[in-house]
Amino acid sequence: MTSFLADQFGDYPRVHGNRTNLMIHAVAVPLFDLAVVGTLASVAARSWVGAVTGVAVAAIAFGAEGRGHGLERERPIPFSGPVNALTRIFAEQFITFPRFVLSGGWGRAYRAAGGLSDRGGP
Repeated sequence: MTSFLADQFGDYPRVHGNRTNLMIHAVAVPLFDLAVVGTLASVAARSWVGAVTGVAVAAIAFGAEGRGHGLERERPIPFSGPVNALTRIFAEQFITFPRFVLSGGWGRAYRAAGGLSDRGGP
């Protein structure tokens, strides 16, 4: 798993260089994370309305990130299957993006990016 996370983190700047995409991720990733935690809490509390709402919010947040990736010059590596998709999605949301922010990568990428409508950089 360590190699997987290292590979994902190493490839992260390649597909996160557009200022609009970075801003979308800054909002959507925490929203996705809170929605997933809320979904789990709702299931534990047997609040099916809360659980469905959490799933819907997570899907909307993830969809927004996908739209943001469409602005990038380079696309992420395609998913190789359902297990790969779920592993990569949850690792990005809960580990890789927070690590990108805390390591200063997000700030560096934002400063290096051009204007909001730029497709990936200066």
